[in-house]
Amino acid sequence: MRGAPAAPGTRARRPPRPRPSPRRRDTPAGTGGDGTPGSGPGPALPAPRGARFGIPDAPAPEAPGGAEAAPRPVPRPEHRAGPSADLSGAVAAALLALRAQGRSGEAHALLCEAAARPAEQLPALAAELTRAGLAADWATLLWEAASLPPERLAAAAAALGAAGREGDSDALLRQGAARPAAEVADAALALGGAGRIREADALLGAFVRVRTAEEAAGLARHDPQWFAPRLLRAARALPGPRHRDLVHALRVAGIAGGQARGGRQDAP
Repeated sequence: MRGAPAAPGTRARRPPRPRPSPRRRDTPAGTGGDGTPGSGPGPALPAPRGARFGIPDAPAPEAPGGAEAAPRPVPRPEHRAGPSADLSGAVAAALLALRAQGRSGEAHALLCEAAARPAEQLPALAAELTRAGLAADWATLLWEAASLPPERLAAAAAALGAAGREGDSDALLRQGAARPAAEVADAALALGGAGRIREADALLGAFVRVRTAEEAAGLARHDPQWFAPRLLRAARALPGPRHRDLVHALRVAGIAGGQARGGRQDAP
């Protein structure tokens, strides 16, 4: 119902209109009305940390008992004189411990060190790693050994071949065949000088298989009478025109035809 009519001569009053509140700027969470951090309600943002802000990261969580968790030290085999079998066992034990702790970088460093050990230790190390279930680590060690200087590469291949591990020796030489031709020539001559003709021919056969005929002719220049027959014999055993291409490359390189034809005979 409407209210009673106003008396004559008087004016009805309207109810006052609400005044609008002053407009305020939005402020980020964790700041007050004046925009300063922490002067008003709201959760405060965490301070930035890290090397970019000059503030060190938070300390690592501590292990039960208050001590920081740290990987257990793994004893590293030392270079020492003595039976290579004992040293190989120490290398295998250290690798097993590192793999168990997920420390693959340190395991790879240990393999690099083992590859640089005396060549006569490699056969026992191969047997020990294979026995410990670390065949993949042995393959990595061979890959690292393939980058040794030519004379040490030859010594490693000769030691493995003399120990009856021809498969490992050939695998090492196949990887070594990717090296510069001059280094392959030095390694093959070192093997020949040590009486390891089988390994020398395996290296040259791998070289002919993966390199061009021109590269093989360049290698033959280091000792044409010794290299040309072996390279030609290796090329003849491969399918395709490898032998014909190598004969042509040898002629272009200026190697006499009589030396090139020596590939049809057994080289000394």
